[in-house]
Amino acid sequence: MTETFTGNKGLRLEEPLIFEMDTPGSTGVDVADPATDEIRLGDLERKSAIGLPGLSEPQVIRHYTRLSQKNYSIDAGFYPLGSCTMKYNPRLNERMARLPGFSDIHPFQPVSTVQGALELIDTLADWLKKLTGMPAVAMSPAAGAHGELCGMLSIRAALEARGDKRPVVLVPESAHGTNPATAAACGYKVEAIPGDARGRVDTKAFKERLGPDVAAVMLTNPNTCGLFETDIIDLSKAIHDAGAFFYMDGANYNAIVGRVRIADLGADAMHINLHKTFSTPHGGGGPGAGPTVLSEALAPFAPLPYVVHDDRGYRLVETELDAKAEGTEPFGRLKGFHGQFGVFVRALSYIMSMGADGLRQASGDAVLNANYLLETLKDTLTPSFEGPCMHEALFDDRFLKDTGVSTLDFAKAMIDEGYHPMTMYFPLVVHGALLMEPTETESKETLDAYVATLKDLARRARENGAEAFKAAPQFTPRRRLDETQAARKPVLRWRPEEPVQEAAE
Repeated sequence: MTETFTGNKGLRLEEPLIFEMDTPGSTGVDVADPATDEIRLGDLERKSAIGLPGLSEPQVIRHYTRLSQKNYSIDAGFYPLGSCTMKYNPRLNERMARLPGFSDIHPFQPVSTVQGALELIDTLADWLKKLTGMPAVAMSPAAGAHGELCGMLSIRAALEARGDKRPVVLVPESAHGTNPATAAACGYKVEAIPGDARGRVDTKAFKERLGPDVAAVMLTNPNTCGLFETDIIDLSKAIHDAGAFFYMDGANYNAIVGRVRIADLGADAMHINLHKTFSTPHGGGGPGAGPTVLSEALAPFAPLPYVVHDDRGYRLVETELDAKAEGTEPFGRLKGFHGQFGVFVRALSYIMSMGADGLRQASGDAVLNANYLLETLKDTLTPSFEGPCMHEALFDDRFLKDTGVSTLDFAKAMIDEGYHPMTMYFPLVVHGALLMEPTETESKETLDAYVATLKDLARRARENGAEAFKAAPQFTPRRRLDETQAARKPVLRWRPEEPVQEAAE
């Protein structure tokens, strides 16, 4: 008797690649034979199969449905990575982005036919300026790192305009990971500034390094340790006294929106991740948008294009000649078109439905939830720094000492308990980091269940050792992968097996 092995686990079905399901001749559509035998393409007639799999309609539907069920989603459960990857976003905003007139416009349309779209961009820009207290905003950057690039190119243009080409950008160790890369891409030499025992910028080392060669400081606030830089006003004053500019990374703006005006902190530029703070699904790599607010000193150098509103209606300033007439000196253009319009629609829908008070409550709830995790887990896990956090609670791996269980093992075991792992091994300044961001929409009941699970896993690590953790996850469609080989030798496409050639007799 031959045993048949399906690979299925209950209702979690093993899923082959769609090419491996190919049944030649299968199709979900019946197409009539051509009415003529005439060869319409001349000598370009197809000579071999095109390599697409043949499947019936039910096969196609089931295949993609089962694939979707293998993805963890915010609709299925709590996502402790938070806004950096995925948080709950109201479905209303998705419906707004699909409205006719928003979803079917084209960037080559005459400006007169997209007045409503330009008004939406201008209205969103106005909200962002009021929330941050900044006089200008560049709307075209595609996402966070692109927004950083916008801010730094504006800074470089401002320095060059005053004949002051400084070569160095300072980046604290607690800054967002893309900051040094952005500065280097703009041609600057990057120097790191250490943190102190509190997880914040070492103010003394910071001030000692400032000088006439420093073009800018790129500082993330709240920083990647989930902490607010309490000396930010003092640091900002020192930066400006040195003749440099202050770029504040807005990756963690979700913690302070509606509560802190960026202008009051002395920042000259800050990108805003609309896809983190103002509702757009970000899991899987996009879409995103990174508008960059600018100070009065940098506003004239904002990139093309930008929207203006006057007695002629809404229009785009798209050329340097047009910009000169407006009294600005843009450093150039960041994108072919104006920006991520679908994200703009979602963000404005979110902002207008929440209002200023609702945005303030959302950031407060995000911070409250993170501090609840910090407080309830501090006796079991090991917090990296003392005191309250902002919207992220940061722990290190000291609680796993002498257990043989690593941060990665602990995270893999979380999968078997039904939780997507938190951010691991980041920020790099903390050994074996576990960074948790619960966001503003999670209930106390959800957080309590999560806390109970982590406490139980920590107990099992101490009492039972590492064997079970090294074997995790056991209940997933795939077990633990060889991540080193996956990074070094990725298989990025399917290739059919070569036919076996029979030996000639």
